[in-house]
This record gives sequence, C-alpha cells and structure tokens, in this order.
Amino acid sequence: MSADNMSSPPDPLDGIAETLDRAAGAGLAQMTAGLSPATILQAFSDWGLHLAFSPGKQLQLAAKAARKRFRLLDYAVRSARDGDAALAIKPLPQDRRFSDPAWRQPPFNLFYQGFLLNQQWLHAATSGVSGVTRHHEDMVAFTARQMLDTLAPTNFLATNPVLQQRIVETGGKCLVDGFQHLLEDMQRLARGEPPVGAEDFRVGETVATARGKIVYRNRLVELIQYEPTTEKVRPEPILIVPAWIMKYYILDLSPENSLVRWLTDQGFTVFMISWHNPGPQDRDLDMEDYRKLGPMAALDAVTAITGGPAIHAVGYCLGGTLLSIAAAAMARDGDERLASVTLFAAQTEFSEPGELGLFIDEGQLNLLENMMWGRGYLDSSQMGGAFQILKSNDLVWSRVLGTYLMGEREPMSDLMAWNADGTRMPYAMHSQYLRRLFLDDDLAEGKYQVDGRTIALSAFRKPMFLVGTERDHVAPWRSVHKIHLLTGAEITFVLTSGGHNAGIVSEPGHKGRGYRVMTREADGLSYDADEWQLRAEQKQGSWWLEWGDWLARHSGEPKAPPPMGAPDKDYTPLAEAPGHYVLEH
Repeated sequence: MSADNMSSPPDPLDGIAETLDRAAGAGLAQMTAGLSPATILQAFSDWGLHLAFSPGKQLQLAAKAARKRFRLLDYAVRSARDGDAALAIKPLPQDRRFSDPAWRQPPFNLFYQGFLLNQQWLHAATSGVSGVTRHHEDMVAFTARQMLDTLAPTNFLATNPVLQQRIVETGGKCLVDGFQHLLEDMQRLARGEPPVGAEDFRVGETVATARGKIVYRNRLVELIQYEPTTEKVRPEPILIVPAWIMKYYILDLSPENSLVRWLTDQGFTVFMISWHNPGPQDRDLDMEDYRKLGPMAALDAVTAITGGPAIHAVGYCLGGTLLSIAAAAMARDGDERLASVTLFAAQTEFSEPGELGLFIDEGQLNLLENMMWGRGYLDSSQMGGAFQILKSNDLVWSRVLGTYLMGEREPMSDLMAWNADGTRMPYAMHSQYLRRLFLDDDLAEGKYQVDGRTIALSAFRKPMFLVGTERDHVAPWRSVHKIHLLTGAEITFVLTSGGHNAGIVSEPGHKGRGYRVMTREADGLSYDADEWQLRAEQKQGSWWLEWGDWLARHSGEPKAPPPMGAPDKDYTPLAEAPGHYVLEH
C-alpha cells in the first residue's frame, strides 16, 4: 500500500487541543465583551503602517489640523464680539448633543466647536489612507470615533452648561437622583431583572393582547392563529415570520399600534410564529432546522387550517432572510403555496451590511463561536451590547447624561420594554448565519444550499413588497434594496422614516411619519439605491396603508373566515395566545 493511500490514525491530542483553544477563546471573549483584540490590532497595524509610509497624507493632515485651529481661533474672536457669530462648524443633522442654546455661550461654544473640528479631522485621518483595506479602515474609523465620543464635552460637568444649569436648578438633587438610578440599574442588572418600568408592560395583559389561539407547536415554534375581527376575510391568509433575535410581539404591542390587530381589521386571517427561546440543549439547532421547523411547518399548518388557495408570507429582519431562503427553495421545488412575499427590514445581500459588518470577519467570528461554544448559545445581552456600541451617542452616552447625571429617567414605553425582552441564539444556527450569509454572502452569490442543492432567489417570481427604514443600523436600507439585483419578480419597495423597529411599528395616525414608494414591474428596469430614492414617490403618513392596498390587490374576494384550528387534521387549539414560548426567559 502506498503512503498516499494510508490514513494516519486520529491524534488523541486533537480533541484536547480544540477544547483548550475553545476555552481560552471563550475566556478572552468574556474579558473583551466579545470583541476580537487580534482583529482590532490588525486593523490599526494596517492603518498605522500605511499612514507611516504616506508622506503626502501626513502633510495633508498637518495642513488640515492647522486650518482647523485657525478656524477655531477665528470663531473665538468673532464670537467674543458677536454672540450670534456664524459657527466654525455645524453638527451633523443627526447629532443633537449641542442643540441647547446654552452651548452658544462662552466658553462652552469653544468647547463644542473644538470637539467637532477634532472629530472632523479624525475622520480625515482614519479614512483615505492608500493601501488600507476597506474593512480595516472602517474598523479604525469606528473605534477612533467611539474613543473620541467618550471625551465629548457633554459627558463632563466642567464642560457641559446644560448639566450645570440642571444642578443649579435642582440644588444638586439631580446628581443624588442620578446616583440612585445608577444603583437601581446595577442591582437589576446583577439580578437579571428587566429595566425600571418594564414590569408595567406584561405580555398577554398590556402587550401582545390580540386574541388568538396556539394551533400548532413543535420544539422550536408555536403558531398563533388570530381571531377574525370582520365578518368576512380574504381567502389568502397572512403568515408572519418574525426574527428569532426578538420576541414576536413587536408586531402586536399595545392595541393602538398592533400590526396584527390592524391586519385583522382589514379583513385578513393572520398567523404568527412565536419562536422558542433556546437554551444549552438547543445548541445544535441549525439554519435548516429553523427553516423546516419554522416557516415550512407553519405553512403546512396554515394550508391545512384555512384551505386557502395561497398564502401571503411576511418576514421581519432575520425572519425575512429565512423566509427568502424558504421561498427560493419552494420555487426551485415547484411548491406554489405562496401568493406573495413581504419583507420588513430584511437583508438578502450582505456585501454591504453597514456598521454591523464591523463585527463580522474571520477573527471576530472565531471569538464569537468560542464564546457560544461554552454555553451553547449567544445571550441577548451580548448582542444588545454590540447594537448599543453602534449607536453609542443615542443609547449609551445620552443615557449616562440624562439618567445618571441629570437625574431624569426616561419613561418606559411598550417598544422599550419589548426591546429589553431579549432572546438567545443557538450555537450552530448563529454560526452558520454569520458565516454563510454575512461573511460569505452565499445566498446572493448562488452558493447557498437547501437539502443539498443550490437555491437562487431568481427562481422566485411571485410579487414582493419590501420595506427599508431610513435610520436602520441593523439592516441598512441600501443593503435591503439590493434584492432588486437578485430576482426579476415584481417588487414594490418602500423606504419609511424611522429605524429598524420604530420605522416598522408605524401605525396610521402616528405623527411625523412619511415614506417613499416605487414599484418595479416583473423583469423591469432596476435603479441603484440613490437613483431609486430620487425617483420614488414621496408620501405622508403610514406605509401600512400602502401595504394594505397592495395586499388587497393581490387577494381574492372576501368570504367567511376559516375555523380556529383544524382538529380533524391534527391542528387542535392548544392554548390561548400569546402562548408559552413568548414567556420563556
């Protein structure tokens, strides 16, 4: 037998080595809050070395620094003569930290103007360095911005006039109140309790109150069928697949902003998937398990219960990505049960995932996998920390200033309480999701396989309704828009005001809401995101109304509602909504 045909026996040290590496990685992840030091070091090394050998860039930065110092000096002189002198630099539209008139008074005007000029210079220093990879440039710019934001004049008593006024007005009581808020929050965090005020929003009592029944349950999902609120309903039911990174009741919050309640009032039969909150025993659940036990099992149940000709399927965030995979596989296999697909803030193309992509590279995923390996899942607090870092000004520093220094605790809302009711991600699924979709972009590149065979969104030809939100840091709307490149199906695309959650929970009558909309006919001409934005029609109000009209146009004439469940087909109602899984912690 030749040496080439001989296989060496397994090395007993292989398992020990992997366990040691995993354990060490998990320990490191705990110390670094899940951020890879190696990735950050690589990024700064790449940037620093290329900057060191770029004398032109160095000269340019030195000149910029001198000009910005002169601009600040010029403003100081002008503002000393005229308190309303033109600013040296204006804050970005989304930066509301210096909007109070107190910031126009000396010396605080110089503090914040100098900070903004430094921020602008730092952006120039961390971008546009020849030879630095795009990912490393983004990481360096992001990290540098986070470091600078910790030094913002809003964060310190000596440099924040608004905080000083608050202390004078309250006689220092605001600091005492803020310290009490801090202690209370730390105690709740240590005990694993929800934030203050969340207890007023009880699932099934004040939120998630739409009436319905659990008509199906497996180890991963409960399926809710909601009771009709009209005498007749459309023959095509609606099946909603929410993300398993969140509890489903984001779409059934308070009665006045419940999408479920609004849909039933429009004469639709609505079904909702409620995901099980996985624990260590679910570590091996993967993407295929989520597809089969989630939307595919739900489709079987909805078809059996309603007997409808086809189903309007709706996916939100990760649920939308999974629904896209399921729809592509169904189209490949000749399964015609979908009448349409609607996606809320859901990506199918991941080459430009926005700032969330900062946490997605080989080194970062390796550390994340090590973190999940020990427990068997990724905890919601670890994911929430990453999202807070992405919007640190709004979610971290504004809270520190308002709650702990000014002593003003923001009233809890239904959306805030829901956001604190997190879920976990099983090890196998989350690793596959991040690698196959975020890192390798398999779905868009025609490499994603279901049941051992490749799928492509181009095979799906039913009408689609897509919603992106303007301020989405989870699924940037330009990334969501790229589905136009992946399928020739008819696509109605809506870009709505708001963010990843508030932009979707946009009930009619909500003040200040607006959206853009345009339909591309099947196999019609597509535009890139910027040109689409220029061409799309601008409308005021809730995009729900636009979607409701679209659903009605793609549905049959109303008829009598279907029964609640189908006991004769093994879909006997098991419990009242909201069920058991949504209550798991």
